[in-house]
Amino acid sequence: MLNARTAHTTIKDIAKQLGVAPSTVTKALKDYPDVSEGMKEKARGLAKKMGYLPNSVAQSLQSGETTTIGVIVPEIKHHFFSAALDGIEEVAFKEGYSIFVCKSNEDYEREVINTRNLLSHFVAGIIVSISQHTKDVGHFIDVQARKIPLVFFDRVSDEIAANKVVVDDRAGASSAVAHLIESGYKRIAHLAGPDYLNISKERLKGYAAALKKAGIPFNADYLIYGGFDEEDGVHGFKRLMKLRPRPDALFCVNDPVALGVLLECKKRKVRVPEELAVVGFSDNPVVSQIDPPLTTVAQPAYEMGAVAAKMLLQQIRHGNGDFVPEVIKLKTKLMIRKTT
Repeated sequence: MLNARTAHTTIKDIAKQLGVAPSTVTKALKDYPDVSEGMKEKARGLAKKMGYLPNSVAQSLQSGETTTIGVIVPEIKHHFFSAALDGIEEVAFKEGYSIFVCKSNEDYEREVINTRNLLSHFVAGIIVSISQHTKDVGHFIDVQARKIPLVFFDRVSDEIAANKVVVDDRAGASSAVAHLIESGYKRIAHLAGPDYLNISKERLKGYAAALKKAGIPFNADYLIYGGFDEEDGVHGFKRLMKLRPRPDALFCVNDPVALGVLLECKKRKVRVPEELAVVGFSDNPVVSQIDPPLTTVAQPAYEMGAVAAKMLLQQIRHGNGDFVPEVIKLKTKLMIRKTT
């Protein structure tokens, strides 16, 4: 039937209904001047009725241009990455671009597959925050070798020259630990992220710098490397509680790790902040609603995404001819609440 929508309506289907050549329909839908206005109206009307959608990949192959941006994030369940995606999408939409989002699920192999899939869809550029297990960035070097614009945000790699958007992780961590010291805590431990990731290194440096400035010796037993999830907070907390003397404060690499610590404190009836102070990093909305509300370092997630999108679009417009990689560093803010 003329008004029936099909799952894969093609130019040939429309042409058959109109009794014309497929090339005529293509020209009509693209508003070519050598096609009559009457034919253009018929083709557009029928295309709408039949639910025709243009094949963007095929069009990209023909024109050499695309308005799709690929985005790879480790996960979306926590607020930081969903807020960053909002920033990316808003900027992209205003400039006539759409985004194609992939989730690595904190898995290196999946991140590699995501990257290849985006390349096969002929995206105009890629924005990425690497997984916590990514040590080899060869798949991103391949992206650059293909002259595809690439921007990293939040979790970045020092091994690849590309545009990057980060926060001042070192200063943010230092301010958090300085606050703990000013509040009277002396035995401050750090639940760090993977030791090979840039954000883990920078936050550890901020932690160590604050201790040094206050004249507090660095205790290697109070440093535990882990991941970025709540269970990492639970495991780290259990290890630290076996130490003598126990830490009286914890600076956690991010909010999910801090939440894992707080859950374990409730289970073991450890009073926060009387027996143990806890600080996170990110300022996910949920942490201000829990009991007690979490002291944390706020990151401008939406702004990071927006800035990353602007950098990518600028690179797309200007090409790679005179491209010089840039690192934009945004400020953090200490949010003092009841856990300290």
